[in-house]
Amino acid sequence: MRENTLKRKWKQGIATVNGWCAIPSAFAAELMAHCGFDSLTIDLQHGLVDYQAAVAMLQAIGTTPVVPLARVPWREAGIVMKLLDAGAMGIVCPMINDRAQAEEFVSFCRYAPAGQRSFGPTRALVALGSDYGARANEEILALAMIETVEALDHLEEILSTPGLDGVYIGPADLALSMGYTPTLDPTEPAVVREVERIIATARRFGLFVGMHCGAPTYAKAMIAKGLHFATLLSDARILVMKATELVKEMGAAVEAPKSTSY
Repeated sequence: MRENTLKRKWKQGIATVNGWCAIPSAFAAELMAHCGFDSLTIDLQHGLVDYQAAVAMLQAIGTTPVVPLARVPWREAGIVMKLLDAGAMGIVCPMINDRAQAEEFVSFCRYAPAGQRSFGPTRALVALGSDYGARANEEILALAMIETVEALDHLEEILSTPGLDGVYIGPADLALSMGYTPTLDPTEPAVVREVERIIATARRFGLFVGMHCGAPTYAKAMIAKGLHFATLLSDARILVMKATELVKEMGAAVEAPKSTSY
C-alpha cells in the first residue's frame, strides 16, 4: 500500500502544510495538488462537494504525491467508509465531543478486529496498492475535530481513545462555542489558551494535531507551539482573496483609452 507520508514526517518532527478543497471540481483539486501542499483535504461538510465530485477530486489529486484526506459531513459510518473506499488516506470528522463518539468514529475507519469498517475498497485497492486490506489500518489517519466546549471538557478522554491518530482544531466553532466571534486565527486570549492546551495535551498523549489557519504567519506561530500540520484557508477563499487583490490593484478609476476617431 502507498505510504502515508504525513505520518512519517510528523514522527520525524517535520511539520506539514495542508490545503483545503471546497470547490467541487477535479480541475481545481488538480491545480491545488500542483501548488506544493503536503496534503489536501476535500471538504464534504462546509464545502460544496458531494460524493461523486469527491471521487473525481481524489483521482485528480492521485496524479501527484500529495496525500488525499477528506472531511466528512458528520460522524456517520456510510460516508466515512465510502470515502476511504474511494481512496482517501485519512478522515477528518467534525464535532467529536466525548470518548464514545471518538470510539465510534475510529471504528468506522478500521477493519475488524480493530473496528467495524466493511471491506470493499473499490478504488482504494487500485489507487493505493494490492495489499490495501492488510495495511489500511496502519496507514489511514483518523482525525477527530475538537471544536466545542463539551469536547474541551472531555479532552483527555477523547485523546485516550485507542486507534485515534490525532485531532484537528476548528478555531471558528471553538470560539463560537466559547461565546466569542467565530474566526480563523483567533486572538481572544481565552480561545488561544484552549488552542494551546489542545496542542500540548495531544502531544502529551502522543497524538498528531492540526488546525485550520487563515494566514501563514499564524500557522507558523502555531507550528512553533507544537502543531504538526496547518491548513491554509481553502481553494475558494484563496481564489476570492487573490482575485480581489488584483482588481483593487487595477484601481477603481481605470478608464478605456479615449479616441477621437471612430
